[in-house]
Amino acid sequence: MTLSAPVVQTGLDRLLAEPERLNALKGQRLGLLVNPTSITASLDHAIEALRKAGLNIVRLFGPEHGVRAEAQDMEVVEETVDPLSGLPCISLYGHTFESLKPRPEHLEGLDRVICDIQDIGARYYTYVYTIGLMMQACGEASIPVTVLDRPNPINGVDIEGNIVLEGYDSFVGMQPIATRHAMTAGELAHYFNRFTDWRCELEVVELRGWKRTMWFDQTGLPWVMPSPNMPTLDTATVYPGQCLIEGTNLSEARGTTRPFELVGAPYVDAPALKAYLESLKLEGVAYRLVAFRPMFQKHAGQTCRGLQLHITDRRQMRSLTLSYAIIAGVIAQEADGFAWREQAYEFVNDRLAIDLLLGDPEQRRALEDGVDPRELARANRSARAEFESRRNECLLYHD
Repeated sequence: MTLSAPVVQTGLDRLLAEPERLNALKGQRLGLLVNPTSITASLDHAIEALRKAGLNIVRLFGPEHGVRAEAQDMEVVEETVDPLSGLPCISLYGHTFESLKPRPEHLEGLDRVICDIQDIGARYYTYVYTIGLMMQACGEASIPVTVLDRPNPINGVDIEGNIVLEGYDSFVGMQPIATRHAMTAGELAHYFNRFTDWRCELEVVELRGWKRTMWFDQTGLPWVMPSPNMPTLDTATVYPGQCLIEGTNLSEARGTTRPFELVGAPYVDAPALKAYLESLKLEGVAYRLVAFRPMFQKHAGQTCRGLQLHITDRRQMRSLTLSYAIIAGVIAQEADGFAWREQAYEFVNDRLAIDLLLGDPEQRRALEDGVDPRELARANRSARAEFESRRNECLLYHD
């Protein structure tokens, strides 16, 4: 089977196609921060492709889920050898918050680190913070970093949400960026290098052919699951809002084949929730009554009553507004059973998970007080003004 030529050329494919760039790296001892999305347009993984091109890859670094992404969310990754390439591997997702940043000995002997990971476009997605912490560690060790850019799969135009307030930063929001930031990983690397203390000698190998209005299925590139519960572009499209469900005891449908597109719990009055959502007349989405049974995590083995979210117009659908509405609708039912998640979340145990995800406890209180979710979403615009101004200074692609 021959894959058709993509419309967009990734940073990895550009590196492999440009002898001058490639030759400049030959002879260097290279570290590689990768996961399953680190592929060429012909599905060759960066590890094999770069070694075949004559580069000396001596060490791998794995983000959350691992180099091959076989671990579930928040599951400690302890791999020391990549099972396919046999290369030594450093996990950057261990038992403690300190494990997220490479230690000096992890970088010893390296001349450069290359980062190539597909982001999803929402600030909760941890891979961009792993890149940022790698940049910080490499800056402290005087090791240059190259980021091979990839598209923002849910487009580079639409911004949603607020920013993380001081004191509510965590591994699902380490920097004050909007919930849906509309930037690529390469643009965020420039943002980190310019506006945070994650600074290093940075090179970004830019995309070719990408337009900010593009969704991933318009790039011609093959989709590879970035993490175990991100199977499709539809999942990524609802994720900027639906990840908030992790901060509740509602099931976000991990343990099913449609994570984040399904939502529910044994105590939910699904018909009433559907009626409430339909009364709000949110654009771009329709709702189907469902019952589902997660095989693991929340409500494992129990029948959950809830909804499947069907995207009818992704250009109009605003995931964050939708998920505010879902949570508000369940709270309004005053059913026995609903609660905010109180267990430790991404290495933090002294604040509610929902406050970390929202980045601002006032947002949670507004939901508890019955504020119209559409008004709550609209109020976010002024909160992110500084971010948007800084973002504009770091954009690499202009239609």
